[in-house]
Amino acid sequence: MANTRKFLVIGDGSDESAAAALYAAHRAHNTGGKVAVLAIIETEGVEPWLGVGEAMRREALEAAEAALESLAEDIEAVTGTRPELLVREGEAIHCIRKLVEEDETISILVLGAAAGGDGPGPLVSALSRGRGLFGERSIPVTVVPGELSADDIRALT
Repeated sequence: MANTRKFLVIGDGSDESAAAALYAAHRAHNTGGKVAVLAIIETEGVEPWLGVGEAMRREALEAAEAALESLAEDIEAVTGTRPELLVREGEAIHCIRKLVEEDETISILVLGAAAGGDGPGPLVSALSRGRGLFGERSIPVTVVPGELSADDIRALT
């Protein structure tokens, strides 16, 4: 494993991903680490009929890039360093698994749990059901409650 650990955050434009990104930024800043933010475009079920599928993919890519840019500014304000921004297409768990296997510097996955009564979110739910995220290489997963304030997150990190 590399000397500098990298905190991987899933950036989807939600409040909980913003909380996870803020947590990761403070942890990285306080421990000499770095942050990577992954946006995932789920393309399953998109049919390439008369260019509609390509238009939908392009719109999803634009939305993902906007979400990444917003989180990047927030992370950079804390760490002083621009985070690594990544976009992958496919099923979320598969994309995360592949990235963790490819990048040995990723040491911790930071997920945001949805605030409110709608459940914790799809990735956190998948973890709680025992659906494995990782293949050969396992890393710790930190789940950040989406309703934590910036002050709460700063105090925890």
